[in-house]
Amino acid sequence: MLKDLKKTLKAVEEGFGRPRVMVVGDLMVDQYCWGKVERISPEAPIPVVQLENQTYSPGGAANVACNLAKLGCEVSLAGIVGADENGYRLLSMLQELAVNTSMVLVLPGRATTVKTRVLGGHQQVVRIDAEDHRPLSVCDYDRLLSGVTQHMVSYSAVVLSDYAKGVLSDSICRRIIAEGRRHSLPVLVEPKGCDYGKYTRATMLSPNRLEIAAATACPPNELPMLFQKAEALRVALHVDFFALTLGELGIAVLENGSVVRFPALAREVFDVSGAGDAVIAVWAAGLASRLDQHDCAQLANLAAGIVIGKVGTVPVSRQELLATLSRQSMLESSEKICTAEQLQARVALWRARRERIAFTNGCFDLLHFGHVTLLQLAKHEGDRLIVGLNTDNSVRALKGPGRPLVGELERARLLASMSLVDAVILFDEETPLKLIQSLQPDILVKGAHAGQEQVVGAAEVRSWGGKITLVPLVEGCSTTNLVEKLSGVGTPPQVAANRNSESLLCQSPADTYCWIGMER
Repeated sequence: MLKDLKKTLKAVEEGFGRPRVMVVGDLMVDQYCWGKVERISPEAPIPVVQLENQTYSPGGAANVACNLAKLGCEVSLAGIVGADENGYRLLSMLQELAVNTSMVLVLPGRATTVKTRVLGGHQQVVRIDAEDHRPLSVCDYDRLLSGVTQHMVSYSAVVLSDYAKGVLSDSICRRIIAEGRRHSLPVLVEPKGCDYGKYTRATMLSPNRLEIAAATACPPNELPMLFQKAEALRVALHVDFFALTLGELGIAVLENGSVVRFPALAREVFDVSGAGDAVIAVWAAGLASRLDQHDCAQLANLAAGIVIGKVGTVPVSRQELLATLSRQSMLESSEKICTAEQLQARVALWRARRERIAFTNGCFDLLHFGHVTLLQLAKHEGDRLIVGLNTDNSVRALKGPGRPLVGELERARLLASMSLVDAVILFDEETPLKLIQSLQPDILVKGAHAGQEQVVGAAEVRSWGGKITLVPLVEGCSTTNLVEKLSGVGTPPQVAANRNSESLLCQSPADTYCWIGMER
């Protein structure tokens, strides 16, 4: 859950305040050859791809720059390309997105790095890399470094995108990081290789699981050991924090001896290429606009989920991130009280993510420990919890003219304020049968005051493959018992006078809060 939802939403809406971000690193072109596979080659047991189309997109550090530009940042890019067709193609694509390429060196005699992916349908058949990863000449390093350090003071963040193609040498990295520290600029690094010494004193490193496993000589599937060794490496490098991208396991942030996990949000993976670029771009934009670090992690997680749901190297846009964030925040904020149409839309979204939906219902009049226990166990059963809430009319029909004690809107707001609850919907009938039939939850949860066969909607839920869960009641916990206790010894006079009336609560709000046991 976002720590500062309003600030984060506003930041994304306003393009993170349009901060100036510099990206330095290895530039490349991602070429995609799209086709279809209908037969196997008679020459070898390999598929024959019938070529239909070719597309090109910026890759490596250039893709980081494109992500930042589409998020609303003002971006400058430093690196090298060859004086060839692909180099000029890349510069043209970058300039179309208003990326400043004045610090990109065009070097005759050096080929632009190109990664060619051949796809049959949505399946990648083969990747062909054409690259020149020789170190630059001393003169070219000096030109590149001079252009970067001369302008760093006017930027809000710097990203080093290292793909081990010769640009980010040990001396270049150390000099840029030192300049960043001198100007109090965050320097975020996409690392490569096993020797992370050149990234010493960076603000953040974002290796993936395989990269950090190689750098720490640790098995990638031994997460506790991996986190321990990664934290030791972070301390040795004097890096503020690590953001480990763990693929289907999400993101882990390591700092000051702690590990904070953020689960993956994507439900279907088409192509992981470019996900790391999106993560560091969103994180850089967030830090540049002074968002909370953990909110940056949440945004980066959302961005990664968007990117891997696409085919090809495609940057995430501000509009996509905002739409996804809005859907997430809608479910995390107090705006959980739904109409039938709103809830159907949310249920459709949850089902698209393959989330299991639990449903329970009740009057929840004077919320008490028994209610909380029911909701905790109900949420444990599924990924999302919907609460069907009896309206005032429905409660009166069930409980009599003296109920409810608390109005339907107040009861709905109390439920919606609980992190356990994902949606609240009011229903006017005595039973929630129509609501259950409409929503078709995966799990129906009720208090175990009767057998499964007596639970309203049980047969219907079983008919579409769902299950019924009965939660043991907490002995002595009910609104009726609570009212009986409160109407006994020490009952305020105003309550005693109205004990049998429809309005059982005190006339004075202050007295009401004391009576139901809340401190004032």
